[in-house]
Amino acid sequence: MFDSKMLLVILAIALVIFGTKRLRSIGSDLGAAVKGFKQAMHDGESEEQVKQLKQEKDADFNAGAATQETEVKAPPKTNA
Repeated sequence: MFDSKMLLVILAIALVIFGTKRLRSIGSDLGAAVKGFKQAMHDGESEEQVKQLKQEKDADFNAGAATQETEVKAPPKTNA
């Protein structure tokens, strides 16, 4: 699709149009945007994992509380 000659021609045209200072700022802005996007994706995954762990912990706690309630509600055995 793209070979190295085509890429060099595109870069040369971009250099002529924008100039070196503008290309440098475009590159740094693009790099900062990619870094921010990766950071946001990582933070989103971390928050998702924390929510999932909290839900599992709540489910385990609720299951433990339910078994304790059934033990308390059971009528005492009498010897008759």
